[in-house]
Amino acid sequence: MMEQISLDRLTGLVAFARVASLGSFTAAARSLSVSASAVSKSVQRLETTLGVTLLTRTTRALTLTPEGRDLHERALVLLRAVDEIEQSVIQARAEPSGVLKVAASLPIGIHVLAPSLPSFRRRFPRVQVDLRLSDRFVDLVEDGIDIAVRLGDLPDSRLLSRRLTPHVLGCFASPAYLAERGVPGHPDDVHSHDTVSLRFQSSGQLFRWPFRIGERDIDMAPPSAIVVDASEALIAALVAGGGIGVCASFAAAPHVARGELVPVLEAFSVSRDTITAVWPQSRRSNPAVRAFLAHLQRFSSALMASPPAKI
Repeated sequence: MMEQISLDRLTGLVAFARVASLGSFTAAARSLSVSASAVSKSVQRLETTLGVTLLTRTTRALTLTPEGRDLHERALVLLRAVDEIEQSVIQARAEPSGVLKVAASLPIGIHVLAPSLPSFRRRFPRVQVDLRLSDRFVDLVEDGIDIAVRLGDLPDSRLLSRRLTPHVLGCFASPAYLAERGVPGHPDDVHSHDTVSLRFQSSGQLFRWPFRIGERDIDMAPPSAIVVDASEALIAALVAGGGIGVCASFAAAPHVARGELVPVLEAFSVSRDTITAVWPQSRRSNPAVRAFLAHLQRFSSALMASPPAKI
């Protein structure tokens, strides 16, 4: 069990740190709005408790002893931490305002984030949202991004994260293509079909198609005559009859609702990743970030809980 720190010891540390920083009891007393004698007594009690001399007093100056210099450095670290805690509490209670820079991939930005922004702005009118969409990986710290929404967990010691909701990866094709080429009944059948595949802009690697077969999760990279490096281009190619492709169900949903795409191989679809929000540790107390995280949690859960569109 940790020893409890008495109020006298904390008061003594504050008084000593102020004396050491300002160089006199009088200046320290003035900054603390107390008498010089009160500061002197607090420091003396601290020295008695610790059993060391912290200050060498002369008629002309105060000098820190070696023990005093060491304690002064440690006390400053403690007081800075206290100040940071106080500021974080003040910020947490403040009304969200200012510019909020949000980064996301194209499908998440178009289908998840953009539809949620009007309701967020109605609730927090003093926040201006700067939404930046790209399928390239964005370094939040270097690019000054407040929060990003990504698929899956991407470890980074500089970032904090929160899982928002799972999503389903499945195959889709246009009704016209399926009427001409037939409907595949098993993942192995895609090798005899035209396919459209996605190449990651960040790595140049092809996205491997995931399937759940029985108790096993497998993935494959079927040969594709059409390869694109943006998810919206993949969906556009599928709608135009380019073949079969894999994408997130939330991205395909509007096209399924309009009858432009049809889900295929649904029995083999997988829920592999989650939609995850990440933000730098330096933004943890930002009121706008905290408000947007709470908003995303509610909106994304409601979006994914909606029943799939009927075709």
